[in-house]
Amino acid sequence: MLTMSSCRINKGSRHHKQPPNILFIAVDDLRPQLGCYADPIVQSPNIDKLAGSGVVFNRAYCQQAVCSPSRTSLMTGRRPNTTRVWDLKTHFRSNIPDVITLPQYFKNNGYHTQSVGKIYHDPAKAQDAPSWSVPEISAVTKKEGKYVLPENLQKKSSKAAASEQADVPDNAYIDGQVADQALAVLKKIKDKPFFLAVGFRRPHLPFSAPKKYWDLYDRNKIPLPVPYTLPSNIPVYARHRNEELRGYSDIGFNNVIPDAKKRELLHGYYAAISYVDAQIGKVLAELDRLGLTKNTIIVLWSDHGFHLGENDLWAKATNYELDTRVPLIIAAPGKERGVKSDGLVELVDLYPTLAELGGLPVPEGLEGTSLVPLLTRPGQPWKSAVFSQFPRPWQYKGEPETMGYAIRTDRYRYVEWRDFKTDAIKATELYDHQVDPDEVNNIANIATNAALTGKLKQQLHDGWQRARPVKPNLK
Repeated sequence: MLTMSSCRINKGSRHHKQPPNILFIAVDDLRPQLGCYADPIVQSPNIDKLAGSGVVFNRAYCQQAVCSPSRTSLMTGRRPNTTRVWDLKTHFRSNIPDVITLPQYFKNNGYHTQSVGKIYHDPAKAQDAPSWSVPEISAVTKKEGKYVLPENLQKKSSKAAASEQADVPDNAYIDGQVADQALAVLKKIKDKPFFLAVGFRRPHLPFSAPKKYWDLYDRNKIPLPVPYTLPSNIPVYARHRNEELRGYSDIGFNNVIPDAKKRELLHGYYAAISYVDAQIGKVLAELDRLGLTKNTIIVLWSDHGFHLGENDLWAKATNYELDTRVPLIIAAPGKERGVKSDGLVELVDLYPTLAELGGLPVPEGLEGTSLVPLLTRPGQPWKSAVFSQFPRPWQYKGEPETMGYAIRTDRYRYVEWRDFKTDAIKATELYDHQVDPDEVNNIANIATNAALTGKLKQQLHDGWQRARPVKPNLK
C-alpha cells in the first residue's frame, strides 16, 4: 500500500502519476435483477457491459434495507448501530459530527469530489456539504422529476400513480436530467483527479419511465411472483403491510393487489431498470470518449433490494434476502475483468476498498473489510457471514422498540428480534437457503435444530469483526 505522502496529489512533480479517478454510481431500490445476474427478462446491456470489465459480486448485502440508514452506513463506513441512523429523518452528523465520509476522505487527499443526483437520502436536510468540493446537483427529487403526466402532477399528494409511462425524451424525468448533468460535469473535471458520485432514482417507486422502455417488454410474458406467504411462526413485526406501495393513488389500502395491477407494477419495474441502464450507458460512454476509463475505478451499487410481491411483500424494509441482497460491480484498472465472486460482502466494505484502490491508507474506525483481494482472486475464501438489521416499529419517534438483527452465512439466514433497551431476545427466525431459498419455512424453533441455532446465535453475537477473513490483505 502506498503511503499517505505518496498518494496525495503533488502538483509540483512533472513525473507524478495521477491517482485513479472514481466514478461512484448509485441506483435506488435495484435488486440484482440484471442480465449479469442471470435475469432472463430484463434488458440491461450497459450495466452488463460494465460487468464484463470488472468483478460482479453475487452475494453483496446492505446493512439496513431502507434508503437513509443504508446510504449513511456505506458513506461513513460504519454500521447502523454506530451511526445511530435507523430512520429517514436522523442526519448522521447529529450523532457522529466529526466523521470523515468516503468522498470527504478523498477530498482531504486532493481529489475533486462532486455529487449529481441521489447519493445521500432525498430531503435537503439530509445532504452533507463537507463531503463535496462544490454544492450537490439535483440532490433533492421534486414531484416534476417523478411524473410528467398532468393527471399525476395535479394530485395534491406527492404520491400519485405507482407507475407512469409517457412518450417523452429521457430527460423529461429526473434520471435523464442527472445523466445530462453528469456528462457536463465530467467535461469540466476531466483534467483533475475526481470522485464523481452519480445517483439514479429509478427503479424506486413510482415506476416512471419513457414509453420506449416500457415497449421493450411484453407485459403478459412477465411471470407473476410465486404466491408464497410468509411462515405463520414469525413475529408480526418481522414483516410489514406494504405501506410504501399502498400510499400510491392507484393501489388502495386493503392490501389486495389484483393480478393485472401486479403485472403493471412488474412491467414498470423492468422498464425503470432499462431506463436507468440507458442513462448509465451515457455516462460510461462519455467517460470513455474523454479517455478517462483506463484510469477510473467504477463502482455500481444499490442501497438495498426490493420485494415485487414475493411472500405478499412489496418494496423493502425487512431483514429478508430479497431486501438485503444488492447488486455490486467494481471495475478497477489492473484488476480482474468479466468475472464473478461468490464471497459474502457488504456495502460497508466499499469505503476501505476504495481507499486501498486509491492508494490511501485505510482509516481507523471503519467497520468493513477491503474487497481488493477479491478483485485479484475472486474465488478465494472470504467472510464467514454478513450482517443486516431492521427496527420495529418502522418510522418511530426516538429509539425503536425492537431491533431485528440478521446474519447471513453461506447457507443460512438467522434473525434475532431483540428488545432494543434490554437486548432481550423476543423471537428468532432461521432459514436454510439450500432447501428453502424463498425463506418460507422458519425452522428456528425445531428441537432438532437447537445445536445449529445455537451456533448461529453465537456467530451473530460474536459480530462482524469475527466474521472477517483471516488474512484480509491476501493478494
